[in-house]
Amino acid sequence: MILIDGKKAAAELREELKLEVSELKTKYNKVPGLTVILIGDMTPSQIYVRNKEKSANEVGLKSEVIKYPDTVEEKTVLEKIEELNKDETVSGILVQLPLPKHIDKQKVIEAILPSKDVDGFHPMNVGNLSSGYESSIPCTPLGCYLLIKKIEPNLSGKKAVVVGRSNLNGKPMTQLLLKENCTVTITHSRTKDLKAECLEADIIVAAVGIPELVKSDWVKKDAIVIDVGINKTDNGIVGDVAFNEVSKVAKALTPVPGGVGPMTIACLLKNTIECFKRSQI
Repeated sequence: MILIDGKKAAAELREELKLEVSELKTKYNKVPGLTVILIGDMTPSQIYVRNKEKSANEVGLKSEVIKYPDTVEEKTVLEKIEELNKDETVSGILVQLPLPKHIDKQKVIEAILPSKDVDGFHPMNVGNLSSGYESSIPCTPLGCYLLIKKIEPNLSGKKAVVVGRSNLNGKPMTQLLLKENCTVTITHSRTKDLKAECLEADIIVAAVGIPELVKSDWVKKDAIVIDVGINKTDNGIVGDVAFNEVSKVAKALTPVPGGVGPMTIACLLKNTIECFKRSQI
């Protein structure tokens, strides 16, 4: 069984991006800029944003974090986004989710220019992705996709099962696999026989938030299994896949932690650079 090392893959991607940023600086005499808006003091969000900032600096991006208390008015956030939309030194804007209840998430997502939407959540980017056009791709599914391609460069004709239909991962993941000519089944909590669906799959992407849902008897021999789940349990953090038992049958498997997570941040940097390049055309 191949253990898919997300930390190693992310480090390799960051090295590639560092070289690209250096070349862009030589060509344009400026570097891509990423601005993150962080609202409130939720510890996971703070850690995540700190890691983003560190990684951005590592590859040579211009990085800025704007912090607001969780009492900030929606209007203030929208005005700041409008200001950043007009700022030519800012290539990518990201508002860290989740947001306080009094702030409309959709309004915030739609306020960001599609050309600066490094999260890939703006309806225009969602539509472009599903239509096969150029777009920003949400970072987690993009990370999953790159990890799958490392194991199996040619995905044409493969059967893929995506467990979970969220806008963050399930739906965009499906579009990426379709683009590679996979036959994709998207499953969810109402799927009648989830186990039977998974047993058909050459590729399983589990992103449903149920600890160790996918068992070894759900996985056919030599399947590639990508575990997006992060679940806190009494035994620590586990994924959506029962790692110890699935590792005995799968061809390749991501661990939790250390699998998809590191790739998500690396892909955010990649998206920022892509937004910068498109803005220079």
